Amino acid sequence: MTTTEQELQRLNKIITALRDPQSGCPWDQKQTPETMKTYLLEECYETVDAIDNGRAADVREEMGDLFFQLVFISQLYEEQQAFSLAEVIGGIADKMVHRHPHVFGDEKVGSAARQSQRWNEIKAAEKKTATSAADRLAGVPRSLPALRRAQRVSERAAHNGFEWSGRQAAINKFTEETEELLEAMRGDDQTHIIEEMGDVLFMLVNLARLYNINAEDTMHLATEKFIRRFSGLENMALEEGTKLHDLSETELLKLWQRNKNNLT
Repeated sequence: MTTTEQELQRLNKIITALRDPQSGCPWDQKQTPETMKTYLLEECYETVDAIDNGRAADVREEMGDLFFQLVFISQLYEEQQAFSLAEVIGGIADKMVHRHPHVFGDEKVGSAARQSQRWNEIKAAEKKTATSAADRLAGVPRSLPALRRAQRVSERAAHNGFEWSGRQAAINKFTEETEELLEAMRGDDQTHIIEEMGDVLFMLVNLARLYNINAEDTMHLATEKFIRRFSGLENMALEEGTKLHDLSETELLKLWQRNKNNLT
């Protein structure tokens, strides 16, 4: 049986061969870290989808694709003499040991919540350029999906003392922001509507955090539910000899409710 180290060495040799200036693959030869970003993101999302689908064989395959992207990008930087794959792996190993002093040292933590707080304290100390809480908020990657980024920013703000006194206070603020959005809509000011809608969405993300809900996952679940219901709605309309765009708003809503009841 081959070991992990042997397989990693084999993959490294394959990537080196693909990048060889004389005998390598023309497509692989011309890639740069910048051109690989899109593929890296795609493989991340495909891995997440595989995990959501719950099929281990698919997860293994997608993790392989994702791992290839990471090792390939590391090879590009090694060719620039910037860093090696060994440094990447060693760096993350050192970081995990440093950020878990309760496991690899003598420090004690009483709960997962305290560990999360301690993690952020250690991380902040490591980031020498992040001299303020605002710097740490700005450090959340802009390339994250919008809901995920908003929740991470909200989490970091809370870790730095900007937190609601309780869920009800956040609910009250959400109600206030919703009314401001409705007022902007009544005024039909597009710029104002965009601003207020952003405030409402951000408050929803805050509420998700306070209820220990992942806003990004929740939005995906809601979208999937809508797709299922829409498919059922379309099928019901076809069974009745009509098409959705031929129905009035009232007829659509009645059909939607019937379909919703059937799926419940």
